Amino acid sequence: MREKNTKMWALRYLSAVILILTPFPIVNGGDCGAKFQNKCSCGLGEYIDRMQYIVNCTNTGFRDTTMLQALPKQTEVLIWTGNYVPELPWNVFGAINNLDNLTIIDMSNNHIREIRGKSYHHVSNVKRLILNHNNLSISRDDDEFNHHHPRVFSNFINLMELHLTNAFSDNSTEELSEDLHDIFVNSNLTKLTKLHLEQNEIKKFKDKRVFCDLPSIRDLHLGDNLLEEINFDILCLSHMRFLDLERNKFTQMRKADLYMLDMLGNIPKRDTDLIVDLTYNQLACDCTVNNIQEWLTKTKVKIRNLDNLFCYKQGHKYQPLLSVKYNKCHVQSRDTTIAKGHTIALVFLSVVILTILLTLVITAIYINRNRIKKIVNPVMTNVSRKVHYTTIKDDDAPEQYV
Repeated sequence: MREKNTKMWALRYLSAVILILTPFPIVNGGDCGAKFQNKCSCGLGEYIDRMQYIVNCTNTGFRDTTMLQALPKQTEVLIWTGNYVPELPWNVFGAINNLDNLTIIDMSNNHIREIRGKSYHHVSNVKRLILNHNNLSISRDDDEFNHHHPRVFSNFINLMELHLTNAFSDNSTEELSEDLHDIFVNSNLTKLTKLHLEQNEIKKFKDKRVFCDLPSIRDLHLGDNLLEEINFDILCLSHMRFLDLERNKFTQMRKADLYMLDMLGNIPKRDTDLIVDLTYNQLACDCTVNNIQEWLTKTKVKIRNLDNLFCYKQGHKYQPLLSVKYNKCHVQSRDTTIAKGHTIALVFLSVVILTILLTLVITAIYINRNRIKKIVNPVMTNVSRKVHYTTIKDDDAPEQYV
């Protein structure tokens, strides 16, 4: 009995010590306040290998964000997913709330289409923002509304990770890169080190400098898109350590792409190797394989999962990239290429000149058709008479040959 009382006293003492040392109270799961409608859990929990105060509203089916204005001040992690809120209103977390402890926001899978420029306030200490699996429209060219708010992330002054996997509407245009660049510039995300843009059906970046206003980027995730080449500037990202290009539409690695990767990997005072992931691209098993094979023997860039890098051959056969052997692609000499180019240009120019001359002649004839008729008609009449008289004369001549 005495031993049992001793254990109970020890537990109470330990709880009292924790309460004194903890800057915020420990709240039991589900006790988040009336506005959360008993759908969420609030309290200490393990997140990213340490104990943090978590407000967890997963698959709660909320239709508005009013409860978020009542977040406990001690909240460090907000998980608010599986709801239906197409438009985030102004001041999602309230106009006067103090959320200095909030460092992680996960608002994935909420059917969010528009985030207003003043939606996020009191987020100055947030380091990770997750907006995966939404339907964001950030285009200024939308037929119905202008969803382009360049300063949408401007209050995240300490943001280090931005997760936008499958975040944009399926009908996003090629101008997505321009709209993103505009947001990156105006939101001043100078501390951002990780950017996730996977699964957004990106075919190319129309704005080549789309990422150049993110000077601290170290990890750029572009996997599961439709890219066929590196058609955006990476040399402006001097701190980059990982470029994810897996599961795209690369059929070959152009020499220009490999050259850019080398340039980036050889930037002076690099503190880590540049790693690139090209797995699950359908690289063609043809002479272009030589480009990447030769490059791999010389480059300092590390290819992730190199042993799992395959090329694709007709007949649905995959072969290890490092083991296939092909002759080098035939490259025409520069002089031959220039000569062919000159010949084509000369032929084209000749056709254009002849067409112009013919058009001018036809136009001149049409404009002066009345004058031409006055000149031609008498001549034609005179010729006709001569032909007539000659015919009569021939008819009257004796038949010498029977």
